[in-house]
Amino acid sequence: MSENKKLTSASGIPYYYNEDTMSVGPRGPLLLQDFILHEKMAHFNRERIPERVVHAKGSGAFGTFTVTNDITKYTRAKVFSQVGKKTKVFARFSTVGGEKGSADTERDPRGFALKFYTEDGNWDLVGNNTPIFFIKDPKKFGDFIHTQKRDPYTNCKSPTMMWDFWSLNPESLHQVMFLMSDRGTPYSYRHMHGFGSHTFSFINDKNERVWVKFHFKTAQGIKNFVNDEAVKMKGEDPDWAQRDLVKAIDEGDFPKWNVKIQVMTEEQAKTYKWNPFDLTKVWSHKDFPLIDLGVMELNENPKNYFAEVEQAAFAPAHVVDGISYSPDKMLQGRILSYPDAHRYRLGVNYEQIPVNKCPYMVNNYERDGQMRVDGNHDGAPNYFPNSFDNIKPDENYKQPSWQLDTNVADWYNRNAEGENDHYTQPGIFYREVLNDYDKKNLVSNIVGAMKGIDGPKKGEIINRQLCHFFRADIGLGMAIATALGVNVEDAMPKEHVKEVALN
Repeated sequence: MSENKKLTSASGIPYYYNEDTMSVGPRGPLLLQDFILHEKMAHFNRERIPERVVHAKGSGAFGTFTVTNDITKYTRAKVFSQVGKKTKVFARFSTVGGEKGSADTERDPRGFALKFYTEDGNWDLVGNNTPIFFIKDPKKFGDFIHTQKRDPYTNCKSPTMMWDFWSLNPESLHQVMFLMSDRGTPYSYRHMHGFGSHTFSFINDKNERVWVKFHFKTAQGIKNFVNDEAVKMKGEDPDWAQRDLVKAIDEGDFPKWNVKIQVMTEEQAKTYKWNPFDLTKVWSHKDFPLIDLGVMELNENPKNYFAEVEQAAFAPAHVVDGISYSPDKMLQGRILSYPDAHRYRLGVNYEQIPVNKCPYMVNNYERDGQMRVDGNHDGAPNYFPNSFDNIKPDENYKQPSWQLDTNVADWYNRNAEGENDHYTQPGIFYREVLNDYDKKNLVSNIVGAMKGIDGPKKGEIINRQLCHFFRADIGLGMAIATALGVNVEDAMPKEHVKEVALN
């Protein structure tokens, strides 16, 4: 039997009275000098760091990414440098709108965040289980998220808020269709696809740039709850997805995703029928076929949830040499907002937390700040340039300049002519992607959600949203309007009334 370990304070001081506080007599008041009481209570009061504003509830695991196909003609990124190369990864899956105590089976997009520990630094790919999003300008993000949270008057979730916002922002329709289909209630994190969602760029060893999108196709197969099943599971086991992921990995049933990319040249981007940097749009697989890249496997559960999942921090700003950004406006906004959120929630030195720390060499002149735990570079210079160390910028990591189409800075209308087709792709999704069973569930889920709209603006909001559904597909609009008991002629856009009459 091993020797007992001494109980100590956080500063390493052994102490004995861990259950009884010093008092004046057996029934008298407590003494301020019992610092162990204060240490235990003060730490307990601070055990909960601020939860994420979005993606508050999540699950995570470690694993590996293995390259299976040579794509070095597109990128010089070392993570993809040769077939067979393995890179350690950490993945975090999450719901988006709910608080940390919410249910895993809520109707909600699912976050799909990945950290690749590469020899050129940590690369974070932060996406969702959908290839698109509700908005395409970051100025709208806070307003959108407010509608997914709690009503400031009732402190309850409000369908009226959600549908009011969506109906006033038709660019949201594509993602609303995904959300209201059975894809909005995945069976588990193992049975859903993941997407980088944004458009990124690859740069090769010749400094040539292409645009790229990332796809993670579940090897377990897509599996979703229907609405009634998801609601039932909320009551039976609100932590269903967390439990499922931990159990699968513990039992050696390691989940895998086949990693693929789409590639678009800069010239193709200039003439493509949709803005390739618009987060509410997809690139057609017919136009830009999927290219195999590798396999991601999750094979190690975190040893401590708080240390390695709750404190995990991902930021689309973190790209490595050979991978870069694009003019995607939502991506540009997230480059700023994600690291800022982590500095607020975890502290300015959040990248020293083991799960976030680059396992390779890190050299910079950042110093001090709360929770500095790495020695603070000892007595080394804290300024650059200096005459004392040998840290130099490496010219091999220079990136090519961007060729911009304009030098005019302005507040461009995100939905100006040429950028305002919000209906073609949702219509394609409804007619060509969903089968009859999926279509039936989509309509049922939409109707159920829209029945929650109330208040004096109820009719206005419903009719405005129905107009969007009609413009995507007349049959879809008719089915929803009929089920809601709405007069079709009142809700249908004028350009479609004659078309329906002729049919």
